[in-house]
Amino acid sequence: MRAVIQRVKAAKVTVMDELVSSIGPGLCVLVGIKASDTSKDVEYLVRKILALRLFEEEGKRWQKSVKDLNLELLCVSQFTLYHRLKGNKPDFSAAMKGEEAQQLYNHFLDRLGQSYDSSKIKDGKFGTYMQVHIENDGPVTINLESPDQKQADEGVDK
Repeated sequence: MRAVIQRVKAAKVTVMDELVSSIGPGLCVLVGIKASDTSKDVEYLVRKILALRLFEEEGKRWQKSVKDLNLELLCVSQFTLYHRLKGNKPDFSAAMKGEEAQQLYNHFLDRLGQSYDSSKIKDGKFGTYMQVHIENDGPVTINLESPDQKQADEGVDK
């Protein structure tokens, strides 16, 4: 799984000019799921996202996590994070397909809610053409990817 995490002052998702979800200060998390991802990848991403120290405390940077400060998360499923370019055209064959991806994405949202405060977890509309409005704070953008299973079994990036 892959996540692009942005520290935000505010973020919202609209579909056809209708508000779907919005948050104040916190994180906007764009989530991509590849065909071979499993619940182990979900566990890794949830643990890392909630522990990332992207916020300052008393003028010191990188001290607090979204969980430490009781902030909100806006998660948006984005299959385009798993693209390959074939010439100038993107190919998304590495991304997990429809229903299976939706099930794993919903599992990701459930695990976030179980590991944190579920009322602080918002999301877009899976499989829908969305507009994501982000007011970056910093800007701070972090790319995160779950380790492949062989690396995880060998203890890399725990």
